[in-house]
Amino acid sequence: MRTLITGGTVIDTEPEPRVLPGTDVLVEDGVITAVGPGLATSAGLPELPEPAGPSHAAGLAEAGSPDVQVVDATGMIVLPGFVDTHRHVWQSVLRSVAADMTLGGYLDLILGRLGPAFRAEDVHAANLWGALEALDAGITTLHDWSHVQLTPEHTDAAIQGLRESGIRAVFAYAHPGSGDAVRREDEVRRTAATLGGSGLVTPGLAAWGPVYGSIAGAEADWRLARELGLRISLHATGTGAVERLHAAGLLGPDVMVVHGNGFTDEAVKLLAGGGCVASVTPAVEMQMGFGDPETGRFRAAGLPTGLGVDTVTNVPGDMFAVMRAAFAADRVRGGCLTVADVLRMATIEGAAVLGLEDRIGSLRPGKQADLVLLRTDGPGLAPVHDPIGAVVTAAGVRDVDTVLVAGRIVKRAGRLLHPGLPGALTLASRSAAHVVAGAGGTGAAVSR
Repeated sequence: MRTLITGGTVIDTEPEPRVLPGTDVLVEDGVITAVGPGLATSAGLPELPEPAGPSHAAGLAEAGSPDVQVVDATGMIVLPGFVDTHRHVWQSVLRSVAADMTLGGYLDLILGRLGPAFRAEDVHAANLWGALEALDAGITTLHDWSHVQLTPEHTDAAIQGLRESGIRAVFAYAHPGSGDAVRREDEVRRTAATLGGSGLVTPGLAAWGPVYGSIAGAEADWRLARELGLRISLHATGTGAVERLHAAGLLGPDVMVVHGNGFTDEAVKLLAGGGCVASVTPAVEMQMGFGDPETGRFRAAGLPTGLGVDTVTNVPGDMFAVMRAAFAADRVRGGCLTVADVLRMATIEGAAVLGLEDRIGSLRPGKQADLVLLRTDGPGLAPVHDPIGAVVTAAGVRDVDTVLVAGRIVKRAGRLLHPGLPGALTLASRSAAHVVAGAGGTGAAVSR
């Protein structure tokens, strides 16, 4: 099957973001095969009808090409799908329940009180709903840092939710708790074997140590992850964590540090020297009081840096809000991030952080067709003078017209196409009610 996206203003991101007006994108069997003007002619397609305006799409079966669908992107911006490098997807049914909380309150409420109330069916509902939320916002890939593995059934339910959504994801397994006694290497192995490494959902390891767990536990996790070929992700802020990892010989290109607020200059040098990568979640970090987001500082040190939502318990779940938070936070510190830098972190640099830059993150032919089409005729976006600047500083979920994952259209004309969308909302609502009731009150009550 071929899909021709024609007449849009294309933003490619490799090697750096650049604007290509009046450019087509040709997709065959889920893979980008060509990017350029006039691809209908070069692909041997019949002459296209006059543009019918934004969000018009038509198959060409009547024109003699039954294997081709044409998406008219006239008046739209076409760019790679956004990459969310750190999100706790299972918390989607706890939206805004911790809006006023700093980290301590969040940990007590979400991990201490609400998390243990999740049944496997609640995890399934939350992961499905959270992944659909991401797709609706043009996030085509996410890193699911999943620390709700109360039983193997919870793990399977989380994976099933991601798979049902149609999103591309790294499912990073975290042990049921931070103590060494509850480490489940058998479950990590089972999850890795279940997922393999070639589907839309692939495995990773979410490590508690050495910040929330011991250095011995961290060493065991690193050995296991490297034996299985899994990339490792850990939360860390302040001083000491990076230095302990370095002393234990654990730093490497397969290590993603999340947050990093308050790292010493020496720690940043150690990470960069070890070839590590980073994920910054600027909206959550500022709102929960972690400290200044380190996006500009990390990138200046040569540390590849992606952006993440983290949790919708207190921030929006879209990349537009995250990009603006990153941009503003760096500027208020006197940094020099540009809108092109921010868009790069949200796409190709985020893909590199997840080890997926050979598959996604740009429009290079041969990559998977993970794409987003943004309408530009809305009052909050038009008129567009600088497409890159518009995406970073003005666009929002309302402007996401069409989304493709591996060439499959999952959102069209501003509406998700998932056949089970109404049912997914019902499941999410029921699970939210069950979990909050288990904490002894309504959402508003438990958050205060």
